[in-house]
Amino acid sequence: MADKTAENIAQDYIAMGHSVSLITDVIAGDAMDGETDAEKKACVSRNVEHLELMKAMKKEDGTTSIWTDESFTAIDKAVTDGKSYVG
Repeated sequence: MADKTAENIAQDYIAMGHSVSLITDVIAGDAMDGETDAEKKACVSRNVEHLELMKAMKKEDGTTSIWTDESFTAIDKAVTDGKSYVG
């Protein structure tokens, strides 16, 4: 499998932003109205896992990160907040 293109990496980063938004919205009570606490926690947990897996992605060499100068501040905060929310 070839290394990801810059376009693929950009799309992955955008997808990570969607996970950040969902985690933030669920925690704030602005998403998943009508869902149980367990369903909300499961959703947050899946999205936290997604962020952690994506952030850890490596190039084909297995050691070099696919990421270059992207900011992970919001992503790291969403992971920390999400883990606290899930308990």
